Amino acid sequence: MTDKKQNKPDIVDVARIARVSISTVSRSYNHPELVKPATRKKIERAVQKLGYIRNRAAQVMHGRRSGTIGLVVPTIDNAIFAELIQSFSDKLDQHGFTMLIASHGFDLDREYKMLRKLLEHRVDGLAVIGLEHSDPTYQLIEQQNIPTVAIWNYNKSSALSCIGVDNAEAGRLAARHLISLGHRKIGLVFPDPSGNDRAYDRLNGAVSEFRTAGIEIPENWRLEAPYSVREAKRASILLLEQGHRPTAILCGNDIIAQGVLYASNHLSLKVPDDLSIMGIGDFKGSAEVEPSLSTIRIPAKRIGLMAAELISDTIAGQHADITAMKLELRVMARHSTSRL
Repeated sequence: MTDKKQNKPDIVDVARIARVSISTVSRSYNHPELVKPATRKKIERAVQKLGYIRNRAAQVMHGRRSGTIGLVVPTIDNAIFAELIQSFSDKLDQHGFTMLIASHGFDLDREYKMLRKLLEHRVDGLAVIGLEHSDPTYQLIEQQNIPTVAIWNYNKSSALSCIGVDNAEAGRLAARHLISLGHRKIGLVFPDPSGNDRAYDRLNGAVSEFRTAGIEIPENWRLEAPYSVREAKRASILLLEQGHRPTAILCGNDIIAQGVLYASNHLSLKVPDDLSIMGIGDFKGSAEVEPSLSTIRIPAKRIGLMAAELISDTIAGQHADITAMKLELRVMARHSTSRL
């Protein structure tokens, strides 16, 4: 066993087999964009042949980068952030970084603990979802002076670099779409907005737009449901069973909207003839459900790609100031909404 440990291949062996310099092997890991693709392939073949594993811990001890980025998301339990996480990870990989991911279950105190754990692993940068975080979290990021990007939300006065959309605008656009179709009896199904600035902004944006149009939402038509198809279905059945029910329901995201759609089917209500349903997000599958879901498209893939570019460039010293980037939203009018 001791001989095996002592005879493990090192970077010198990789360089010898690949017939390149040691510095080229190092560069292929730390700055792959600076190494020709053909050379990288030779090094990859040598690494695979030898079974070489780079010692990250030793690099960190000597003050070098760990090559990892920590991402903390509210949930990995459904499709909300799936496309964003995938594009973020893919682009980081192109820059030679590996993503470490953790979730906090919409608990900002737990988010702080997850960030501390990631920092214990000496990540080179952090990414978080949204702009609502606890004071200890903001203090921790400032104390550690670590490159950090907030993903999904945009705010020009953000204390962190951010890439995302104006979620209040998403709520307004969704409300405006229903109003334009003649709906005035409208229900709302949103998640608990506490600790969730995406839900808070969308809800406020929608309510503001309705009020501008002279539409007040009855209190018993404002439902709360977590990001769960099952829970959204259960909550909306109670609303739709009422004799006096809305002609349209605006949902905090597409996961909830699918739950409302299933509730309508359960009660034999025809969508959109009996009820129009509007979501926010345009997740994968939203165009494929029957009927296809009208929603507000949030460009999740592009947000993930741009966030990975920003955090990589920041670590490389190419961005010193706080950067705020806003991406455009788009109304996707499909078959789950119709004119009265």
